[in-house]
Amino acid sequence: MAKEIWVLAEHQEGKVKGITFELLSGSIEFSKQTGQKVAAILLGSGLEEATKSLIPFADKIYLLENPLLSPYTSDAYESALLPLLKEHEPSIFLGGATSTGKDLFPRLAMHLETGYAPDCTELSVNEEGRLTIKRPLFGGKVFAEMVFSEARPQMATVRNHTFLIRENPGRSAEVLPIPTRLDPSSLKKRVIHLEKSPGARLDITEADIVVAAGRGIKGPENFKLIEDLAEVLNASVGTTRAVVDEGWRDLKDQIGKSGKNISARLYMAFGISGAIHHILGIGTCKTIVAVDTDPNALIFNYADYGIVGDLFKIVPALTEELKRVLAS
Repeated sequence: MAKEIWVLAEHQEGKVKGITFELLSGSIEFSKQTGQKVAAILLGSGLEEATKSLIPFADKIYLLENPLLSPYTSDAYESALLPLLKEHEPSIFLGGATSTGKDLFPRLAMHLETGYAPDCTELSVNEEGRLTIKRPLFGGKVFAEMVFSEARPQMATVRNHTFLIRENPGRSAEVLPIPTRLDPSSLKKRVIHLEKSPGARLDITEADIVVAAGRGIKGPENFKLIEDLAEVLNASVGTTRAVVDEGWRDLKDQIGKSGKNISARLYMAFGISGAIHHILGIGTCKTIVAVDTDPNALIFNYADYGIVGDLFKIVPALTEELKRVLAS
């Protein structure tokens, strides 16, 4: 019997993250070549809404419900997933290149003695179910194409926006509850409290649109211009290492080699010169728009669209025009 393709279904506040639907959509395309079933692996508690949203995107949903699985901790997820992985032996197991995926997948791969590829930007599969992946190396300076050895499952975490989301109206997943018994005394980690930053937006690694400013913004108080633009576009706000070093923005907003890699569909850079350690973080963005007063700024070498001008004039005008257009 053909082994299954599995996708870890990440969720937050009861809603499944977009990267999960992307990976399930990609896996369904793979299944057309291989004949393998596609399964979403859903862990946590209070999963009714999440389960319902996944039904058109998979053939099966393995449902592991236990209060100790919410919120995520690596040892609770390991304890729940390892027996299931060993029992079913899927051919492929995919997850998002998120903080959860990057924490969990190498741990599972170590216990299963199988291969793991992080931070992938492209995947394909042949008729035998052999996965080929492309991922950046050396901070994105080169891309490597890799295939897995004979060990299974083939495990990878994948960046956002690698696949288009395609709902399948004719597909209705079978929900398979899996008895999940965990011993609280065996778990070394426990989340006591989660605190959300006031006004927090979607993490920049998950956002479709990211607007960012560098030191050209001249001070933390001027980020209000960028926040207003982000509000209109329903975007997240990013920045550069120099701005974080100045203490103007939090580290979680930093884009680049020493920050986060983003794969936004639209990235807008204001007052960012284009230092290489920043460019390495935006290499897989689909469309890049840059605004800078210096016509020779390096950022223009990587931008699809560039404007030489003063961000303090351009951003407010752009915000007002977008408000008008989007309202109509």
